Amino acid sequence: MAAITASGLSKTYRTYKKVPGLKGAVKGLFHREYEDLFAARDVSFSIEEGEFVGFLGPNGAGKTTVLKMLAGLLHPTSGTASVLGFTPWLRQDALKRQFALLLGQKNALWWDLPARESLELNRAIYGIEPKVFQKTVDELTELLDVKDKLNIMVRELSLGERMKMELIAALLHQPRVLFLDEPTIGLDVNSQKKVREFLRHYNRERKITTILTSHYMQDIEELCSRVLIIDHGKLFFDGPLEAIVDQFASYKVLTLTFASGTTPDLSSYGLATESVPGTVSLRVQKARVTEVCRELLGKMDISDFGVGEVPIEDVIGEVFAGQQKRA
Repeated sequence: MAAITASGLSKTYRTYKKVPGLKGAVKGLFHREYEDLFAARDVSFSIEEGEFVGFLGPNGAGKTTVLKMLAGLLHPTSGTASVLGFTPWLRQDALKRQFALLLGQKNALWWDLPARESLELNRAIYGIEPKVFQKTVDELTELLDVKDKLNIMVRELSLGERMKMELIAALLHQPRVLFLDEPTIGLDVNSQKKVREFLRHYNRERKITTILTSHYMQDIEELCSRVLIIDHGKLFFDGPLEAIVDQFASYKVLTLTFASGTTPDLSSYGLATESVPGTVSLRVQKARVTEVCRELLGKMDISDFGVGEVPIEDVIGEVFAGQQKRA
């Protein structure tokens, strides 16, 4: 059963084009020119209950706009959406009690209160029984390793500790749907790892439907089996993460080690991406991989070689660059 559906979801902003200078300001008093900015354009997808889906795109692609429409914070210009059977922008209480939105660059906790008091406030808002509240807080703080930080002012917590507390606040009412917008932004490597481990465990145990946006490809690779890619407001890919490489990568990477300990000139075969004395990584067009391997093994004294896929973050970067050129 689909927990989230979007059909033709669009959001358009009308912006005023101001002519520079005093003359332009005066002209704008009598005649104004406007242009339409498409933050989301005809976005359609369906997410099943319990799925963990990555939502990718460059800055300004429309990811946060779509999440805000699904959370009911923005009303779409056109199109429809359903979250757990509800229309999100109607803001029914029954829906608000079943989803959570965590924005990595915005604080939901009270800055000048200890984390525990902010959580207590959320308990009162959602009408959570004290025993259920305490059990949930104990479980989540244990999993995220912040039990000893509950009585510290939120403004005195480190960025990683604060994000963990924000995550606990978002999950306090045990939602069925979770929207995560850059939850690991700015965190150190250890904090990112802890948050990823927690999200993986929570999704597996609670079957919570989750949409995650992140610029850290490790987040996506470790947590999401399916990804949506959006750019300039348009969704242009929906499928398994590994299919991105199959669909968009036009080359493979050959890693070659030479018995002589020196690296010959291989520019006629492909592009060298990494090179140390005796070993080189070579980007080769997929169609030429067999031919290049046969020729190199026949001509040169190679002690070891391997054929691998291009790193997923490189493929994504090239996909975004290609979309921007076509836009």
